[in-house]
Amino acid sequence: MRCQIARICIVCRPVFPGSESIVVLSLYLLGIAIAIMMGLILKNTYFKGDADPFLMELPPYRIPTLKTVLIQTWEKGKGFLIKAGTIIFSMSVVIWLLSSFNLSGPAEIQESLLATIGGIIAPLFAFHGFGSWETGVAVLTGILAKEAVVSTLGVIYGISELAEETVEVAAQLQASISVAFSGLSAYAFMVFTLLYTPCMAVIGTVKKELGSWKWTLFAAGYPFALAWIVSLLIYQIGMLLGFGG
Repeated sequence: MRCQIARICIVCRPVFPGSESIVVLSLYLLGIAIAIMMGLILKNTYFKGDADPFLMELPPYRIPTLKTVLIQTWEKGKGFLIKAGTIIFSMSVVIWLLSSFNLSGPAEIQESLLATIGGIIAPLFAFHGFGSWETGVAVLTGILAKEAVVSTLGVIYGISELAEETVEVAAQLQASISVAFSGLSAYAFMVFTLLYTPCMAVIGTVKKELGSWKWTLFAAGYPFALAWIVSLLIYQIGMLLGFGG
């Protein structure tokens, strides 16, 4: 959690100087409010009706032995690595290939297939304040893992070796972000990143647990549509109120 907050603050600091904690807190509160609101909406529309009774027989509780804990941990960990890990690995390979090549062969990321795809995605956010190919690519890689959004922006803006000389790298990334985003567009982008499609590990787990492509696609598409609408409203209302600077 601290790592996630630190990454968000890297985006916040150049466009919300001195207000990073308030911005991050507002994202938490917004996420909670939307979760409650959508839960009530779905309960009274799509899932309207009497709830099915849920009965679960609880086994007698006992203090677990070390052997039992290790076996259960191994089984759960192995299941995650097999089901979700394979998806993450395959997506990582695909994204690396797309970011390193175009139809003519090896290429810089600005001329790669990934940049081309980002340019195709970008018009979706033309009225959100962040309709560039760079953010399009960041949105795409964020489906692999949400924390990849910031690191993707760092790579795109030419900031390599993020693990070394952290202070200097953060300063470079903040300078690039402050040019690419206004305060309002940065906040709309963070709201979109907060709400949109969960990462591939979650989608893979949903498919495993529910065994239905219908609900898996719903779990992927519904948050994207919700995030698109909410971030659009935030940006457009903010512009009307004069917060676009």
